[in-house]
Amino acid sequence: MKRGGAVYIMTNKIHFFLYTGVSSDLKKRIHEHKNNVHPDSFTSKYKTYKLVYYEGLHRIEDAIAREKQIKAGSRNTKNQLINSFNPHWRDLYDDVQLW
Repeated sequence: MKRGGAVYIMTNKIHFFLYTGVSSDLKKRIHEHKNNVHPDSFTSKYKTYKLVYYEGLHRIEDAIAREKQIKAGSRNTKNQLINSFNPHWRDLYDDVQLW
């Protein structure tokens, strides 16, 4: 059986920067972002510690394809995606802990 995956979007406090990523272990990956496990990464450099969107998929290949689709979209398209899922742009990290 192939592993599932998730695509997610992180932002900073003022919602200026957006980071789109993919992971087979969303809880662990978001924890890594929030705790600067990779200090030279985009998320550390631009302090994009706030999880504002996530989407689970059955196969990691599907998650990777979805990540590419989201990354190819405009900023407006990403904003619309986030607004439809999380209109107040609250940090969804606690939700992921229960996921």
